[in-house]
Amino acid sequence: MGRKEIAGVRLKLASPERIRGLSSGEVKKPETINYRTLRPEKDGLFCERIFGPTKSYECACGKYKRSGPKFKGVVCDRCGVEIADSRVRRERMGHIELAAPVVHIWYLRGIPGRLSLLLGTSTKDLEKVVYFAPTRRREPVHKVVIEGRRTDLLKRGDLISASEERIHRHYDHKFKSEEAFRVIQADDVPVNEGDVISAEQVGLLKRNFGDSLFHVEPAFRVIEASGDGRLETGHILSRSELDSLRKEGPEPAVERAMAGNQEGFVVTAVSHLPFSKGDVISSSEYQLFYQKYPGRFAVQPETITIEDPCYIVIEEGDSPFETGSIILEREQRLCSAYDKEFEAGIGAEGVLSLLKKLDLEEISSSLREEIAETTGQKKRKLIKRLQVVEDFRKSESRPEWMVMEVLPVIPPELRPMVQLDGGRFATSDLNDLYRRVINRNNRLKKLQELRAPEIIIRNEKRMLQESVDALIDNGRMGKAVLGAGNRPLKSLTDLLRGKKGRFRQNLLGKRVDYSGRSVIVIGPNLKLHQCGLPKQMALELFKPFVIEKLVDRGLAPNVKSAKRVIERGREDVWGILEEVIQGHSVLLNRAPTLHRLGIQAFEPVLMEGKAIRLHPLVCAAFNADFDGDQMAVHVPLSIDARVEAQTIMLSAKNLLSPASGKPVVTPTQDIVLGIHFLTGMREGMEGEGKSFMNIDDVLCALDHGVVHVNSKILLKIKGEWVKTSPGRVLFNSVIPEELRFINKQIDKKALGLLIDAAYDRVGREKLVNTLDSIKSLGYHWATVSGLSLGLKYLTIPPEKNTIVENSLEQEKELTSQYEMGILTEDEYLRQKETLWSEASRRAADSIIANMDVTNPLRMMVESGARGSKGQIAQMAGIRGLMADPSGRIIDYPIVSNFREGLNMLEYFISTHGARKGLADTALRTAKSGYLTRRLVDVSQDLIVTEVDCGTDQGICIGPLKQDDKIVIHLSERIAGRTALKDVVHPESGEIIVEADNIITNDIASRIESAGLEEIWVKSPMTCALQNGICQKCYGTDLSSRQPIAIGETVGVVAAQSIGEPGTQLTMRTFHTGGVRLTGEDITQGLPRIEQLFEVRRPKKVALLAYADGVVTEIREMEGKRRVFITSTDENGNEQRTSYNVPVSQNLLVEEGQRVKKGEALTEGYPDPQQILEISGLEAVQHYLVDNIQAVYRSQGVSINNKHIEVILRKVAPVNRVRIAEEGDSSFVANELVWFRDFEKEVETIRSENERFLNEAVEKISGKVLKDV
Repeated sequence: MGRKEIAGVRLKLASPERIRGLSSGEVKKPETINYRTLRPEKDGLFCERIFGPTKSYECACGKYKRSGPKFKGVVCDRCGVEIADSRVRRERMGHIELAAPVVHIWYLRGIPGRLSLLLGTSTKDLEKVVYFAPTRRREPVHKVVIEGRRTDLLKRGDLISASEERIHRHYDHKFKSEEAFRVIQADDVPVNEGDVISAEQVGLLKRNFGDSLFHVEPAFRVIEASGDGRLETGHILSRSELDSLRKEGPEPAVERAMAGNQEGFVVTAVSHLPFSKGDVISSSEYQLFYQKYPGRFAVQPETITIEDPCYIVIEEGDSPFETGSIILEREQRLCSAYDKEFEAGIGAEGVLSLLKKLDLEEISSSLREEIAETTGQKKRKLIKRLQVVEDFRKSESRPEWMVMEVLPVIPPELRPMVQLDGGRFATSDLNDLYRRVINRNNRLKKLQELRAPEIIIRNEKRMLQESVDALIDNGRMGKAVLGAGNRPLKSLTDLLRGKKGRFRQNLLGKRVDYSGRSVIVIGPNLKLHQCGLPKQMALELFKPFVIEKLVDRGLAPNVKSAKRVIERGREDVWGILEEVIQGHSVLLNRAPTLHRLGIQAFEPVLMEGKAIRLHPLVCAAFNADFDGDQMAVHVPLSIDARVEAQTIMLSAKNLLSPASGKPVVTPTQDIVLGIHFLTGMREGMEGEGKSFMNIDDVLCALDHGVVHVNSKILLKIKGEWVKTSPGRVLFNSVIPEELRFINKQIDKKALGLLIDAAYDRVGREKLVNTLDSIKSLGYHWATVSGLSLGLKYLTIPPEKNTIVENSLEQEKELTSQYEMGILTEDEYLRQKETLWSEASRRAADSIIANMDVTNPLRMMVESGARGSKGQIAQMAGIRGLMADPSGRIIDYPIVSNFREGLNMLEYFISTHGARKGLADTALRTAKSGYLTRRLVDVSQDLIVTEVDCGTDQGICIGPLKQDDKIVIHLSERIAGRTALKDVVHPESGEIIVEADNIITNDIASRIESAGLEEIWVKSPMTCALQNGICQKCYGTDLSSRQPIAIGETVGVVAAQSIGEPGTQLTMRTFHTGGVRLTGEDITQGLPRIEQLFEVRRPKKVALLAYADGVVTEIREMEGKRRVFITSTDENGNEQRTSYNVPVSQNLLVEEGQRVKKGEALTEGYPDPQQILEISGLEAVQHYLVDNIQAVYRSQGVSINNKHIEVILRKVAPVNRVRIAEEGDSSFVANELVWFRDFEKEVETIRSENERFLNEAVEKISGKVLKDV
């Protein structure tokens, strides 16, 4: 299939017919290849008849051998193999006809479980049906009293479970049963009639049971047998028996027995219980016996443990169950016996039968009716079910396709089997998994043919289901199928998902030829557009081009000879290589490529050695340093690729950051230090006080050593004498004339501002040359300065002890106030943190102040080349407070520094932050990458498609303030935007910029100078286009400061701009060692960004005011506080609103304070949903943009608001509406719908209603005319 033939790719469920249609034949055997002939086995997993020939245009039997394409398409009449190219083995699929249906595990165990949602049951219960798993539960037992009509099913006195009783009662109204009780205690008299007991036993029985339950008489033994045989020797008789014998007539034997000794007592009568311990009686029997034998026995309700397989109801009939219910086997058996229409199934077959009978239209309408009548959790569940039903209806897929009757077999070349040295074979895990499926499938077919017992068939079906599960997603159902070395086998899902899956590893990222990789080192002598390439690497990369030149020039007769010439390293080769690389850019890439500046084009310069040389100014874009980083080199081959690399990707053309619009090639470290040293002025240096008429004279004097580079001199500039230094003159000589004369000591910030201004004023080409000149100048003077570091430069200030003592005193005072209850715990910790942060800052200031101007440490910090005051404070001042791994402050300030050394406790406390920093680096960098992927995923379809959408909507922008201080000026926030309305000067009335025009940097400065507080501009969030964004709403391209081009993928740029610094947020603790200076947990950056983009409700929610008003009362109550705010409406009526505040939250307002609508009354983060309800969509958009910016700004990261607005355009809760009531629409209640789709649906319904109305009017009018 050609590339241009593919119009699109659609993923959907495949029907069994579709799978058979895609298949080239059925795989019947588990064999792969014949180990003797090494040819595929017939009907096996590599069968040539099914998948095509292993050798191009050769059949399996040899009839067609080396036949070539002339017999293409012919099927061999002997072996059945079609003559074709062997590449068809990458395309042709097979199939396995399953002996029993199998549920697709993605739909059974996925989240959410589509199958269980559709059937309205739980995934756990459905799994029991599919896997023939028994359910174990305890149920009450019932005793049958009247068996009813079905005497074949049960008899009177039978014990049945509650579930069985319910079914019998449902079908048979004559049937009657009662709750059963088990006798757990039965106090019965432990003797029987005729028993002979002793006097002691009689006494014991009387004590335990009284006289009423038994009767005893004296017992006598017969000493001599009677003559008539009525009495035998040894017999024991009671007195009454002997008396009755005496009455019959005189008998000597009787007299002698009575004259003898009494042998104890004989039991003549006893009242026994009609049941014994362990018997089961019904509730009516229990009541009867309780009245007759009160207190003589105890019972408990009888229960039974049921362990039955689960069935799913397919056809409910007249049963008490609904279709789709999960029932036990005994329930299924009884319902089937009573009701011929009832049907229930087990396993995947049961689920398949049910799915085939589903009427989606009917389910949809019944669910909508049910949703309208229910509320709460049940309604939410029904809505989810309805959404699945609607999805199936829209996709025109059938639910029964989630149960597979036919299993597709992927082409053999995608699951290869290769022979290793020694005759062994290495095979894809899929072949093992397919083999398991085929073996079990064939065994099941054989058992079904043999009509094996149902229990064996069921077990085999379960094993088949498990083998297909393992093939599709091994390990999803618990223990994974293991291969050699106890390694889980890689299933189809494993081949697709994750970083190493087919999509991300092979489709989105491919291995390429003509690429190399090496360690990078600095290339201080390179131009900005150049990179140093090792000669051997360059030769290998450009080998085909060199070979071409060698052959063309006759230096080698053919390609093979040319390769030998290159291998021998003849001198001609290097000259040709130099020619080849002229004008042929290479791409340099450093992983991870978090934004587009991670790959840039350079013109290669051949270098000795094996390391790639990199220009120092491009390191920031690559986020590279020279501590062992590696970079990859790629050679663009096609003409289009080379042109794109040269015109778009060249490093000299990527000077501005797409994220902020600021220069990304700002000099750092050595260069900054050198320029700072060069532009400094010192007293008493050689040549001080000399006067010069022009710049050339100064440079000449400097070259001849007449003046020192830092000496104070006078120079005539534009007719005026200016006090300056030769170093500043030298610096000005390398910058464009349009930017001269800069007469101050240059630091990193000043260099950045200079480069920013130069881009606008002199253009990109001139700026590139200027940057290279500044680089060379900086390195030279950093070397000449001879700066070095030593402990002697790091002096501990004498004020340090005083600062520590004062701080400890203040801490004691704070502690006493806290213990007295004047301060809350939060206030105490906050004030303590502020105290030690201030102490650390004052110590750092005193260190810097005590240092000489020429102190290298001071020069590094003040110039911005390296380090900070905070790091100086740690080395020679006060370390201050530390944070533990959870972010809480450790209540022990470290008053020592690294110069003095830390004691054991201080050292231990310091390790907390350092360890956390290392853990964060390892664990949370992945989260940043995941955030970037999600951002790209959501915004990748946002492309500039039109010039103007014509919207009259926009946003109002003012300066960003924090604690009444301007953090970002208005001019910076509006530059590059399109004005929504005319911006008029408030005093002169002059139009500064007309509506729909771009606000350039100069115009932005004029607007701010005019004193305007805020202006209206267009925004990506308010763009009216349904798909993409227009030029006007986006404004300028930050990387070029030109209007954004049509077709620019602004969504991906925005995602990269936001995601790329995310890694820095996670790694920030690594560089600071967990020191608490700012008073906020430095590791909260990334989770907060995720929370804001996902518009989640924060854990600690701030209470917001619902209207403007005044806090009139704050009332303390038991366990809570109540804040009363009085507001006035438009008519002047006062309204008092009360707010309940938890005791755990601190109030931010006090009595008498005026509050605005939407203002926070307590500590915490506001809930965006609440802001939306109170202040509207625009307010929540501003809140999200400002808070996302605040997180990045706190880490020193600059991102333009535009990128955040682009992402927020696609954020669900901001640009979607939740359907409260669906009406006649195709939407589902509670569904989140894009606002544009909502408007489109409303328009469709409106037009349909108009059409129906018009048709109705026509019919009515037509009828009236007929009647008339």
